[in-house]
Parts: sequence; C-alpha cells; structure tokens
Amino acid sequence: MSSLEEQILETWRIHNRINLYMLENIPEDAFSATLSKRGGRDIARQVAHLHNVRVARLTSFAKKAGSPLREFEKTESPPKKTLLEAMEGSGKVMEQYLSHCLEKEGQASNFKRGVVPMLGYYITHESHHRGNILLTMKQCGFKLPDALKWGIWDWNKI
Repeated sequence: MSSLEEQILETWRIHNRINLYMLENIPEDAFSATLSKRGGRDIARQVAHLHNVRVARLTSFAKKAGSPLREFEKTESPPKKTLLEAMEGSGKVMEQYLSHCLEKEGQASNFKRGVVPMLGYYITHESHHRGNILLTMKQCGFKLPDALKWGIWDWNKI
C-alpha cells in the first residue's frame, strides 16, 4: 500500500476516533436532548442515523467480510454503550471497505466518482451531524467539557 493510500485510511481512522471521542464525552442524560419541536431526532437518534448511513453503504461488503452490521430503527434512541459499539463496528468495516476500494484502483461501488470523494462525503455528513449534536447539547443546557470542545480539533493527538 502506498503512502497516499495509508494517508487516506488514516484520515478515516482519525475522523472515526473523533466521533467515538465525542460519544464517550457526552453525558448519558444528554442523549435524549433535542431542539426539535416536531419530533425530530434527539442526540441518540442522530448518532444512530450516522451509523445507519454507514450501514446502507456497507451491508453487502460487511456480509462478505463476515462482519454483519446492525441497523437501528428510525424511531429508536439507543443507549450510549450500544451506540459506541455500533459506531466502533461500522467504523472498522468502513476502514476495510476503503482499503478494498483502494486495492481496486479507487473504485467504490455505487459511488461513481471514486473512493476519495466518497470518503469526503462521509466525513462531511458526519461532521455536519457532529456539529448539530454539540449545538443541541449546548442549547439544551449541557456544558460541553473543554476536552470535547477543543479535543476534536487536535488531529495530531487523536
């Protein structure tokens, strides 16, 4: 594997560790917080959504790799431990899928522009929701720990 391919995989690993770090630092009682007045996602359902979007891409690959992934119901608000386990699992399978795509000259099934734009899509999508989650916590009165506020930006340490 080339240095560039390893950097692509490391970019995913760092991004995934940031998500897991955020989850680990969210207090249990914050997972039910929401800003929606119309039944929108609470924090737990936002994280479940991130996992489900990964699963939609990875289901076929995960079965072939012997790593089946669980999908959450749209109305399900899973507990923190379950979300952490799910995101760890789908993060590992995504890394395997990225590696598989890199071995196929960057071709990604059902993503015609290739593996690097696909990686950009997932990082952008998940970062959008990560921002929503942190804003929801803040506006619902949960104090964001300094380690969480600033730690997610220290890519050289995370």
